[in-house]
Amino acid sequence: MATESPAGDSPSRGKRADAQRNRQTVLTAAAEVFVTSGVDAPIRQIAARAGVGMATIYRHFPTRADLVTAVYHHQIEACAEAGPNLLASADSPLEALSQWIDLFVDFLVTKHGLADALQSDNDRFAALHAYFLDRLLPVCAQLLDAAVEAGDIRPGTQPYELMRGIGNLCIGRDNDPRYDPRRLIALLLQGLQRPHAS
Repeated sequence: MATESPAGDSPSRGKRADAQRNRQTVLTAAAEVFVTSGVDAPIRQIAARAGVGMATIYRHFPTRADLVTAVYHHQIEACAEAGPNLLASADSPLEALSQWIDLFVDFLVTKHGLADALQSDNDRFAALHAYFLDRLLPVCAQLLDAAVEAGDIRPGTQPYELMRGIGNLCIGRDNDPRYDPRRLIALLLQGLQRPHAS
């Protein structure tokens, strides 16, 4: 029988909770580092940002592909969960859509090097892409529908088209520091708006 800690938890449960917290901290730090430095950023940079040792990262993610895949999953879930929360808290459905698109762009910047990081693991990449579509298309549809219903944007924009268009605008960001996809994405969003929407 395991001894219980003063808080009433068994030591192994406490260790699992610590390991889960470390994992989440590493995923958050890796996502931030990937946005600024790409998926080829040194593991030591991620460890420093997370405040953990490199061994902790390798214990959770033995290969770079494992880490990148986990970050990708983590960000998909964050984007998926953000949509309904933004609809509930934003001033308008249009504002919720705009804020969600900002999160989506951050995600796309991280995703940029995914194919290279996974190298020839086409099955893993295909599974991640399917997961991405399954989780994010319904969220984008919900946001678009709410904005249409509120009269903020014109009807007829398909979630896949919008997400694909935003993704295409994000291509080339790394190659030209003068290019800011967010500016063009803001123009795209303005183009979807009804004339009276601000």
